[in-house]
Amino acid sequence: MYLESDLVALAKRENNKKRNYLVVNKRQGKHIAVSPTLALKTFSDLAKQIIDAEKDSKILFVGFAETATAIGAQVAITVGGKYMHTTREQIPGVEYLYFTESHSHATEQKLVKDDIDAVCDDVDKIIFVEDEVTTGNTILKIINILDEKYPGKFEYGVASLLNGMNQDSLDQYKKRNIDLYYLVKTNHDAYPEIADKFVSNNNYIQPDFTSVNTNILNASNYVNARRLVDTSEYLSACENLWNQVSTQLDIETSKSYLVCGTEEFMFPAIYVGKRLEEEGCTVKTHSTTRSPIVVSADEDYPLHQRFELRSLYDDDRVTYIYDIRKYDSVIIVTDSKLNSTKGLNSLVNAAKSQNTDIKIVRWC
Repeated sequence: MYLESDLVALAKRENNKKRNYLVVNKRQGKHIAVSPTLALKTFSDLAKQIIDAEKDSKILFVGFAETATAIGAQVAITVGGKYMHTTREQIPGVEYLYFTESHSHATEQKLVKDDIDAVCDDVDKIIFVEDEVTTGNTILKIINILDEKYPGKFEYGVASLLNGMNQDSLDQYKKRNIDLYYLVKTNHDAYPEIADKFVSNNNYIQPDFTSVNTNILNASNYVNARRLVDTSEYLSACENLWNQVSTQLDIETSKSYLVCGTEEFMFPAIYVGKRLEEEGCTVKTHSTTRSPIVVSADEDYPLHQRFELRSLYDDDRVTYIYDIRKYDSVIIVTDSKLNSTKGLNSLVNAAKSQNTDIKIVRWC
């Protein structure tokens, strides 16, 4: 049994008139540093509801970028089946299904249509995985697109750590026979007023593009979950990634580690962090994000310092990381080709604000 206080921290969006608040999940491994083992256990607990209810279904799980890609991966791995996540990145040589998130700072989402085509005869249900569902409108958009492209082919479900849908939205989903699974039911009515009361502490750190020399480990046998993956094969690939990290980096069980993911690329970083914990290390994980969130000195507020970065995937894209703490070692795990020197330098220099031992694992 999960309580709202276990998962929910309320933050304020920056300059977003469509929705002024953001529910920051304490166990998601995105904005707030968390134990990777605790994060994956939470995701697996969500999956257990699906195991009980969907014993006869052949499921494709679809995680939502950027915040729910790891949740989706672990849910799919726990249940078994096939997995892919939406993306805002460009994948050459594929056809997409496009849809939008109207309340988001980065609205365009894409799903690789080629992979839906490939799995059409092997799947009878698609379950979308989110960190939090507020109205369900975004998911309905992609369901409507799928129904148009594949009429009568799929049943649908939605799994989320949090569900904040009001009764009208719930009734709409029930009418369309869309199953809902979640850990905690939330009520968002008071959130806008609460968010308005938070005052920024102006602890915003501008990007530092100073060139840095960093130890880069190039890992092999990359698997890209933006494309369709078999979950057992994906888990094996992440274990292989861990084996490469553990043999090529000097892992000391007495040390504390931050394992940091980049944007949509979250699950492999969280998995490496979990394996470090199993070796006896003290580990936290979170990742870079496109989300511009207000920071505040209020002790009840979840985020207190924001570093502006450039994306490791695109020099022109602004990204952020929040509340970097001091660790014995920082391991940045990414599937960027690291063509973006601004992105790499800004992230490493942000980590250097508190840390000296910083390593990069590039899996691509």
